[in-house]
Amino acid sequence: MENLCYVCPRNCGADRSVSVGACKVKNEFVIARAEKHFWEEPCISGENGSGTIFFSGCNLGCVFCQNKEISAYPKGKAVSSKRLMEIFNELKEKGAHNINLVTPSHYTSALKELLSASPLPVVWNSSAYEKVDSLALLDGLVQVYLPDFKFGTSECAKKYASAPDYPEIAKKAIKEMFRQRGPYKLENGMLLSGVLIRHLVLPENLESTYKVIDWVADNFAPGEVLFSLMSQYTPLPNLPFEELTRPINKKEYILARNYMLKKGIKNGFVQELSSAKQEYTPPFDLSGV
Repeated sequence: MENLCYVCPRNCGADRSVSVGACKVKNEFVIARAEKHFWEEPCISGENGSGTIFFSGCNLGCVFCQNKEISAYPKGKAVSSKRLMEIFNELKEKGAHNINLVTPSHYTSALKELLSASPLPVVWNSSAYEKVDSLALLDGLVQVYLPDFKFGTSECAKKYASAPDYPEIAKKAIKEMFRQRGPYKLENGMLLSGVLIRHLVLPENLESTYKVIDWVADNFAPGEVLFSLMSQYTPLPNLPFEELTRPINKKEYILARNYMLKKGIKNGFVQELSSAKQEYTPPFDLSGV
């Protein structure tokens, strides 16, 4: 029974030593890219880039995922723990500001054993669909939490990710992240410690966006967390929902931005409407792996 996986809210109970879980991968690390990345928020990327490691597989599975070729169809290369630590050090040698773990939640237990030896500050870049007990394993090991609070309503989460429990799960997860790190700390424009909450605005889903903004404004005082309102939604081909077949429009962008400001959220970032570009998705070509 000890090999069965319950690390995430899917509670699939798979024996990932022999078969894939709901995350679509086994226990072994599978990585699609490990290079410096310059398209994160300025306080993450800095001038030298963020040392970004894209893990394959995902426990949430949004239908519109821009990284779908590695999240839904886990393209990548299996690497050992030893090799992953070598990648950490190689990113440091390339001048990266941090080690940015993208979609790492399904590897939480295994990563716990490595992060204490990370040569750079660790950024945990996740969907926020995570158990508090699993996040507690990372206490003291992660310097920056970068959760993407994707859905503010259960209806939206059910429709696009088959996860009606997502909003409540994400709220608890983000609260745990803040418990661990406390109010954010910036130095020379770089985020040294804390929580930066992201939210991607989806077309025809402003109610979900408003709910996310409401929760952040109601639960964190100014100066406690950073917030990033993202407009880079780029539709994939053959999406099953008509509303997702276009980028957000100018009206949606302005309404979302103005609502955020109305709620008093001023610490953070707002993407320009022109950010909906394919170039924000890097090539998953095994670079650096």
